[in-house]
Amino acid sequence: MAEEFSGDAQGLNSGTIVLLIVLTMVVLFFGGNVALYLYAQKTLPPKKKKPISKKKIKKERLKQGISAPGE
Repeated sequence: MAEEFSGDAQGLNSGTIVLLIVLTMVVLFFGGNVALYLYAQKTLPPKKKKPISKKKIKKERLKQGISAPGE
């Protein structure tokens, strides 16, 4: 039976080991990022919106045809 496995089955060569290590690091990196993203979505408060300037409101009203007060 030992003669069936001639010198071909030597186990993992160095290229395969390096590939496995790199793939493991990439999977851990993306998995960690996803975990942090999901954690942040649950725990951080929603982002506050910037207040709209009066100039912008006036511009929008003029576009709609509503005259600004005092004009």
